[in-house]
Amino acid sequence: MRNKIQAHLRSMAASILCAAALVAMAAVAAGAVVEHTFVVSEVKMAHLCSETLVTVANGQLPGPAVEVTEGDAVAVHVVNKSPHNITIHWHGLKQRLNCWADGVPSVTQCPIRPGRSFTYHLNVSGQEGTLWWHAHVSCLRASLHGALVIRPRHAYPFPKPDKEIPIVIGEWWNLNLAQLAKNMEDGYYDDSSNATTINGKLGDLYNCSGVVEDGLVLDVEPGKTYLLRLVNAALYSEYYVKIAGHRFTVVGADANYVRPFTTDVVAIGPGETVDALVVADAAPGRYYMVAVGGQAPKPDIQIPETRSRATVRYTSSGGEAPPVEPEMPDQHDYMVSFNFHGNMRSLRHPRLPPVPARPDESLFVALRMGSICRRGRSSCKRSGSKESVIVETMNNVSFQLPAASAATPLLEAHYHHHHRNNGTTATAGGLDQLYTLPDRPARPFNFTDRALIPWGPNEAWLEPTEKAAVARRFRHGAVVDIVFQNSAVMDTDNHPMHLHGHDMFALAQGHDNFDAGRDAAKYNLVDPPLKNTVLVPRLGWAAVRFVADNPGVWYMHCHYELHVSIGMAAVFIIEDGPTVDSALPPPPVDFPKCDQ
Repeated sequence: MRNKIQAHLRSMAASILCAAALVAMAAVAAGAVVEHTFVVSEVKMAHLCSETLVTVANGQLPGPAVEVTEGDAVAVHVVNKSPHNITIHWHGLKQRLNCWADGVPSVTQCPIRPGRSFTYHLNVSGQEGTLWWHAHVSCLRASLHGALVIRPRHAYPFPKPDKEIPIVIGEWWNLNLAQLAKNMEDGYYDDSSNATTINGKLGDLYNCSGVVEDGLVLDVEPGKTYLLRLVNAALYSEYYVKIAGHRFTVVGADANYVRPFTTDVVAIGPGETVDALVVADAAPGRYYMVAVGGQAPKPDIQIPETRSRATVRYTSSGGEAPPVEPEMPDQHDYMVSFNFHGNMRSLRHPRLPPVPARPDESLFVALRMGSICRRGRSSCKRSGSKESVIVETMNNVSFQLPAASAATPLLEAHYHHHHRNNGTTATAGGLDQLYTLPDRPARPFNFTDRALIPWGPNEAWLEPTEKAAVARRFRHGAVVDIVFQNSAVMDTDNHPMHLHGHDMFALAQGHDNFDAGRDAAKYNLVDPPLKNTVLVPRLGWAAVRFVADNPGVWYMHCHYELHVSIGMAAVFIIEDGPTVDSALPPPPVDFPKCDQ
């Protein structure tokens, strides 16, 4: 046994050295070579008078921040010493011609098995700003995540800050996260986190037998400017963030610059990032930075309020006066989020692509809950009955992976069949089981009718749905419009819709039901923000446009963990372009195998 372990370690070391050499060769004409090693393992962490086993990278929560300069060659060696299958997704990184490194199990790769390792080679060209990385394994991203910062090679399009500080908002769960994922699979959705965290710390709103939890402390100097790189890594909640006595100047979102605007509150949905400048221009003292989770009002199901706070402390302050508390928005006030996102406009920048004048394809996608009968039955009681299970849907289809993708991921099947059969329709590796995402819902209805929110009886006729490996194919270079319509069927949460491998122009958002004749005229075709995660407002809609020019198989899904876990997802298959520079290259030689 000992010899086998030593041989395995030697093999891992050789693989890492080989990967390092490849990175160095690729970096000759580019920037620096940046390497990280993530050792993924389970560790015990103590909070709230209990000890919980959590899956983390390098023993820390959040995990290591990957900080690079645009154009660098980046390699991250992931060594899986946990008992779980692992993949890492580089959230918001476009991965140009590099879909193999996107990190979605059974979609782009086989998972990294316990005791195995894999090196992700990342393409960070053409992007600047704050992104993040996380496990793309159900619920494990609550603890296995960290910031990904891409700095410009030359200069920021705003005055250089004196200091940059990642602020990662997350959740603490006393419940084992693997058990949380199992609960979701079994149709049990009543779990809620035990605390909100800021950079892994719970803060002084929480205590263990009267001893308060540690909170993040930001030491600032009067007159200095700080760039806060905010990341929402939470499984469930959008957060409203304020600092008492200070204002934010928002300069970026989702690694794209925005026209600077000033606000006293930042609204950030799960998966989103926001770059904001804060000037230390208040009277010397201590000030709370508070993050409070928003949620839909009744009759939606209510969960305990989620809130945490850190302390902004002036280095010149004297005495121990209590920190100043900000006045927070009501957690049910969704207009805070609507207005914040509505303020975003792209900043003109050499890297900013033009907005395509018109689409080649247009989809209308209704986002809502439904239900399916347990044990494959065709009929059953619904509206909360144990005979049925609640699912999330896109145009009345709830996503499930085809069985064959567990042996051959969809991307690998797509690539090999395309090159073997000259691009004809694939019939291997589960691709023959793909169900085309409909252009629009089969049964239109009043999507924002509030009478549909409570379970039964009004929404019962809308509940029956189906599960399928829902997908959509796009020719290379196609301009695609999608209107996401939020629906009131049993749930009215915002939906943070995340598209892998691409940025989307957020053309417009609105309340109530989308009306093409009225609302298309509101589209911003001049300076819409570019986003990888677009928040679809409660009882409203959001319109996006993107160019399908990055070949591969890309995941599109809601970034609420419950919603994606129970089906609000699809895969977008982007075909190769006509040239070598627009076609997906072959998979890495050390790509994980599903049977190992």
